[in-house]
Amino acid sequence: MQFHLDGFKPGDPLIEEASGQAKTSARTDAVPEQVDVLIVGCGPAGLTLAAQLSSFAGINTRIVEQKDGPLQLGQADGIACRTMEMFEAFDFSERVLKEACWINEVTFWKPDENQSENIVRHGRVRDVEDGLSEFPHVVLNQARVHDFYLDVMRNSPRRLEPDYSRRLLDLTIEPSDTVDYPVTVRLQRIDPQHKGQVELVRARYVVGCDGAHSAVRNSIGRQIVGDSANQAWGVMDVLAVTDFPDIRLKAVIQSASEGNALIIPREGGYLARIYVELDKLKENERVTNRSITLDYVITAAQRILHPYSLEVKEVPWWSVYEIGQRICDKYDDVPEQETGSRLPRVFIAGDACHTHSPKAGQGMNFSMQDTFNLGWKLASVLRKQCVPELLHTYSAERQRVAQELIDFDREFARMFSDRPLQAADRAWEITEGVDPEEFQQYFVKHGRFTAGMGTHYRRSIICGESSHQHLAEGYPIGMRFHSAPVIRLADAMSMQLGHAGKADGRWRLYAFCDAEDPMSESCGIRMLCEFLAQARNSPVRKFTPGGQDIDAVFDVRAIFQQGHQDLALEKLPEFLLPRKGRYRLRDYEKVFCPDPTTGQDIFDLRGINRAEGCIVLVRPDQYVAHVLPLNACRSLSEFFDGFMLPQS
Repeated sequence: MQFHLDGFKPGDPLIEEASGQAKTSARTDAVPEQVDVLIVGCGPAGLTLAAQLSSFAGINTRIVEQKDGPLQLGQADGIACRTMEMFEAFDFSERVLKEACWINEVTFWKPDENQSENIVRHGRVRDVEDGLSEFPHVVLNQARVHDFYLDVMRNSPRRLEPDYSRRLLDLTIEPSDTVDYPVTVRLQRIDPQHKGQVELVRARYVVGCDGAHSAVRNSIGRQIVGDSANQAWGVMDVLAVTDFPDIRLKAVIQSASEGNALIIPREGGYLARIYVELDKLKENERVTNRSITLDYVITAAQRILHPYSLEVKEVPWWSVYEIGQRICDKYDDVPEQETGSRLPRVFIAGDACHTHSPKAGQGMNFSMQDTFNLGWKLASVLRKQCVPELLHTYSAERQRVAQELIDFDREFARMFSDRPLQAADRAWEITEGVDPEEFQQYFVKHGRFTAGMGTHYRRSIICGESSHQHLAEGYPIGMRFHSAPVIRLADAMSMQLGHAGKADGRWRLYAFCDAEDPMSESCGIRMLCEFLAQARNSPVRKFTPGGQDIDAVFDVRAIFQQGHQDLALEKLPEFLLPRKGRYRLRDYEKVFCPDPTTGQDIFDLRGINRAEGCIVLVRPDQYVAHVLPLNACRSLSEFFDGFMLPQS
């Protein structure tokens, strides 16, 4: 956070300078008649998008919500490792880590072979494989995640606050791409002071983050389709007295005849969430038809945990649901056959376009990744940095990976609900059910999916081909940029390289040095820096608006193979020590070296070709867009020419 760049600034560095409009325009109770982006829904997806867009002073964003205020008690609680990486980009990962319960290990329980009415522990594994991320899997009340996002919005240049107590009635889209504000939205006020009042808002773009019963989705004629497993489950947060030994671990429990359960420890040291398998539903029967009570869910949990006791003292929240997987075929308003001739104006995200069982913990996590993918694209188009056709990639990328998640979730949920096979079953050659050992192996094998690392985008205008992937085998194109420990050259600061990438809409170009002497004129990084700084077809020169800092669009970072005490900072290319801000101060945070204290050299850890080095291009949503040789200047230019707009 370089908060003294334009002069000494006291106070909280996370409170950004307010935009001119935020300073001069008093906050009114009404939604403006015209906005750049209207977000419908203050859930995790909507707040992720609002937080990102609020950082751009020139983009007029508003977010509306049907509820009358911020969420107080959330239903989603699991925060995947990948989501924690994203929270770091928004600068509140440390707040989450401090409050959350860390999920470190998972235990597996099955029926006792000698007394099948009892359960016994049969396995214990790490919740997340070592080295998968610098962050753990944690659990925290969804409302606190909302609070952190709201703080980001309040402290942003736009000083963005949600507009509560508003229900979307409908929206219409002007089909012409030449209309400035083609989407007309009708909002109905539902607060007592303005009940029934209708507001008319015209927007350049609308994003529906309004849940499984999305009014935005219905307005654009999309349908969410899928199937149900006809299986009812209960879920409850409990304060309880129990002799079950793994109450503070994530525990998967399969009983012989009473169903299965999942225990998730919660933050605070005492609270636990328990998912409880209930009844099979009849064909076309809904769980609401059963009138299941809280006492029924508690009793079912007590039977599953036998011979252990469970005395529930308080239940802050509980619910019942049925397992099902549903998805939309497309996430925007453009029919498939018109993709080449029409630009999207309305998008849907999160539960509005995909729903799945909560067992894999991906509901909230995957929804936030939807809008993290969309946010930078909307900002790039609205700021006239990229062609509007870029927006087609949102639906193309996120719908496909959501389908992969649903396919995984369907099998995961099936195994979770199946009866456990026992020794007697095998003796009688009974195969209906799931082997507890097999289920544990499946859990471990697909741990990357549950950690949020299963996303792999295909080749597109923003994902290059893999012809040079061998130069950086640990950075697969289309997958998230996997951070690694480094030392910052200027101040010998040990840090994570990936933490340089914030949610600010900028591209990251990580240049890994080749085997040449870095002081040599023929060193690959020196030649790359010369091209980026001076060549006419340099993307930095071509796509950075005049008058802005040289890293306003492309944040170039260099990683050398030498130790930090073996390099002379003053002899490095000036491009790596750029002058910025109104005082033209030098930025000393662009150059890194391997961190010897960790025993993990980033070049070895991420499979970087030491002889040739490489460039790793990383999108603003932290996904690897391309891997290129250090001297592939023409390919570098051509890649960005494919979707970016030249600036004057």
